[in-house]
Amino acid sequence: MGAIERRSLKQKAARLFGQWGVFFRGFLEEPRMVGSIIPSSRFTIRKMLGRVKWDECKVFVEYGPGVGTFCQEVLDRLPRDGQLIVIDTNPLYIDYLTKHFRDSRFSAVHGSAADVEEIVRAHGHEHADYVLSGLPFSTLPEGVGPAIADATYRVIRPGGAFLVYQFSAKARDYMARNFERIESGFEALNILPCQLFWGWKEPRD
Repeated sequence: MGAIERRSLKQKAARLFGQWGVFFRGFLEEPRMVGSIIPSSRFTIRKMLGRVKWDECKVFVEYGPGVGTFCQEVLDRLPRDGQLIVIDTNPLYIDYLTKHFRDSRFSAVHGSAADVEEIVRAHGHEHADYVLSGLPFSTLPEGVGPAIADATYRVIRPGGAFLVYQFSAKARDYMARNFERIESGFEALNILPCQLFWGWKEPRD
């Protein structure tokens, strides 16, 4: 193995362990706000994003992006004039993401998902097309889950959807308060296996 190849492997390993280190540290700092100590699998990512109509998507929002497991996959599918806005309460993750993603369509915001309407407007948009969340609704502080679900419904345009992946079905209870149609799925090839939900905001007549 040549010196250049060895350096390349070391660089890849450093990036990998650096990312996992940041993710695990974030979990230790705010365990109630992080769904897992291990990022989502590629199977979960593909299944969750598979129902998005990318040709109709200009504003995609993600809650609790962590170290950006979904971010590059979203950017790879997002139109050139689209925007990905990620929101996290942990400044550690926001700092990491801001340094890691240099795409002009990417914006990382330190804040609460409950303030998504104000955040989306601050970026020059009235609505979001899709919102993705891996937040652990079952462990969020009291009242926060319903507030996030309600604000999410208001910010999503008719025809858009709220995409949620969870280890419990608690999020579905909050989604059902507003979303007219909720589709469910399951991904076993994830640590831990997770439940998937797509809450659709039906177009107005």
